[in-house]
Amino acid sequence: MSTVPGSGVGGVLIALGDAITHQETVPVPGGAQVERSLPIAVYLTGLPDFEDRAGAQKGAPFARRFKTTVLTAIDDTDIETALREFVIPGREVPDGEGGLGRVRMEVGAAAAVVDLCRGEPFLFQSAGERAWYTGTGTTITREDVISGWRGARREAAAHVERILGRLPQRERAFLQAMAEISPEEREPTRIAGEVGYSEASEAGPTSRRLDTVRGIIDRGRLYTFRHRAIEAYPTSDWPAVG
Repeated sequence: MSTVPGSGVGGVLIALGDAITHQETVPVPGGAQVERSLPIAVYLTGLPDFEDRAGAQKGAPFARRFKTTVLTAIDDTDIETALREFVIPGREVPDGEGGLGRVRMEVGAAAAVVDLCRGEPFLFQSAGERAWYTGTGTTITREDVISGWRGARREAAAHVERILGRLPQRERAFLQAMAEISPEEREPTRIAGEVGYSEASEAGPTSRRLDTVRGIIDRGRLYTFRHRAIEAYPTSDWPAVG
């Protein structure tokens, strides 16, 4: 298997697509022959624009060979559930003397992690990691979480800015307008008017894309942010903490 020199990511993906769809004829008992695929599984991560870019290229059917999964926000209750074992009974760790001890997390510390990460998987991981390594005792306190987050807030801001920076201007304008409207007033007509459209239908393609392709909002009678970090970033002091 080889790729065309200079073809970059596109060439690699074409080669991978060819490999995972390739079949070989093999003999089986009884004299019959069957077609078998190669024992290959391919996982691609960190390519948020892959589906759009690949599908837009002429003669690039390999985009249809991959199932795209968008990593979306985690519900706060799911994060609380994930942290529960740290609160009660605590995480078992080596004690440095050949035995085992436990590291616990205060209820307030767990609540601070939930509030700061805004449902973002990447930020949840970052907040938890910083809190874990900030303290030296057997209990992770709220102060540990806040102190650790101060070191991660630029990383958090950069993460959100990267997401926004990849969006077309019309999508960023829609999100900005939506974020500045109170949640109970986020009707399609109101948002469209704030963006500058005369009819809500004019904003339809943009809102649809932000929902079904980007996974940033949920459309309904009232629009809501699925991606709560993007909601907080332009309208509050987040990710800064006191």
